[in-house]
Amino acid sequence: MHLMFLPEANGSTRRYTLKKVMDGQVTKSAHPARFSPDDKWSRHRLAVRKRFAVLLLAQKK
Repeated sequence: MHLMFLPEANGSTRRYTLKKVMDGQVTKSAHPARFSPDDKWSRHRLAVRKRFAVLLLAQKK
């Protein structure tokens, strides 16, 4: 069992649970993704972000 969360309607609070589905909605993992310093796919992710202009620096305010 892993800790899961369900965001509230206002988006600023979360309800934590151990269930995968709560109130008919799929919950999300409350744990961060694993980090590996030896990331084999970072070059490809950056290329896709650059191609589709989703880099944080490229976003217009």
